[in-house]
Amino acid sequence: MQKTSSIQKSVIQDFLKARKDNEESLFTHPNYRLERELLYWVEKADEAKAQELLQQINELDRATLAHIPLRSLKNSLICSCTLFARATIRAGVPPEHAFDLSDVFIRRVENTPDSEGVRKLEYEMVHYFIQAVEDYRKSAYHNEIVDRAVQYIHDHILQPLTLKEIAIETNVSANYLSAMFYKVVGVHLKTYINHKKIDESKYFLRHTDSSLLDIALLFGFCNQSHYTSLFKRFTGMTPRKFKEKML
Repeated sequence: MQKTSSIQKSVIQDFLKARKDNEESLFTHPNYRLERELLYWVEKADEAKAQELLQQINELDRATLAHIPLRSLKNSLICSCTLFARATIRAGVPPEHAFDLSDVFIRRVENTPDSEGVRKLEYEMVHYFIQAVEDYRKSAYHNEIVDRAVQYIHDHILQPLTLKEIAIETNVSANYLSAMFYKVVGVHLKTYINHKKIDESKYFLRHTDSSLLDIALLFGFCNQSHYTSLFKRFTGMTPRKFKEKML
């Protein structure tokens, strides 16, 4: 019979201690059914129900995952982020996209200095992982070339994007991609890119103090005027008006 290694003994001892600590503090982990239901609604992209479930879970005590309360809370959110990423992958979102989004939020968790800010991030995570599922469903045109082009656009939205570059990534000629994209999607590829950039820029208008010029340059627009003109064309209002409505 193989002897139990020192590592195995250590894990067993830690497990028994954690169980004893939880019993003494009368702590029980959140209902597994609630967690599974939350992930189900993330997969189904039903944000209202997902946020409601998250609120129910957060009214319960969290597990102690570190001696320092803020560190414990951050560890808990990192676990949640991993589960949300897996749920979006099951919904069909490409793994790289889900993992990139997960990396963004894990870094944001680590860089948030207070508990209140960390707690708010969890609700924001739910929103953006569900948004990823919705984006995937909207972008699934059931055409391999177009779907690959759309995914490339979404993954590189902050970079300059050209028809030639995207055609290379999809292994077709620029003319063929342009014609196929318009036939399947119903809009020219350049129009789709600009519309997507405008949609993504709304986050920075809602949640940051970045100037319109900074946002315009971030998304590769040549100047603030061009950004404002496109924003108004796609939304019916200027970015400044949009920002005022969000306050």
